[in-house]
Order: sequence, then structure tokens, then C-alpha cells
Amino acid sequence: MNGEPIPLVGVLLISAVMFVCGALCMATKRNAIGILMGVELVLNASNLNFVAFARYTPFGLDGQMFALFGIVMPAAEAAIALAIVLAFYNTHLTVDVDRADELKL
Repeated sequence: MNGEPIPLVGVLLISAVMFVCGALCMATKRNAIGILMGVELVLNASNLNFVAFARYTPFGLDGQMFALFGIVMPAAEAAIALAIVLAFYNTHLTVDVDRADELKL
């Protein structure tokens, strides 16, 4: 490596590819775990945008702080969603979201 940073367009292109992969994953998966993985990809793409704009813009944006909150919030969301998925699996013996027409335990 020659020590040159990746240009902003390259970082945004990688972020866009991650976002599209996450959106496709959310749209095509039928089980809850696959949908949660798609949500995580979309959120990580937004975190990459925050950090890239903090690095490449002269406005003094604190993108790292936004990305930190963007990492903490999905972790809490994943813990709560995993608890809901486990409760649903204990009741219905499946994690298929098409069979989740009733959510009372």
C-alpha cells in the first residue's frame, strides 16, 4: 500500500453496495434471523457514511460519535429482537415470519 486514503466516492460506493445488500436481504428472507441480518447491514452502511463524511468534510462533523451511537442502538435492538424471536420459537416452534400473524404468548 502506498499510504493514500481511499477517496470519498469509493467509500460511498461500498456503503451503497452494503445498503442494497441489506435491503435485498430484508425483502427476500422469510425467517426473522435473515431479516435482522439485513437490518444490521443497512445500519452498518449508514455508520460507514457517518465516518466517511466526518473524515472527508471540513465541517467538523463528529461522525465517529454518530457511528458509536449507531453501533450501540442496533446492539440493543438485536438483543430485544432475539428475545422476541426466541419467545416466538418457544411458542410456535418456527421462526418463519409468515406464520407470525398473532404475537400473543
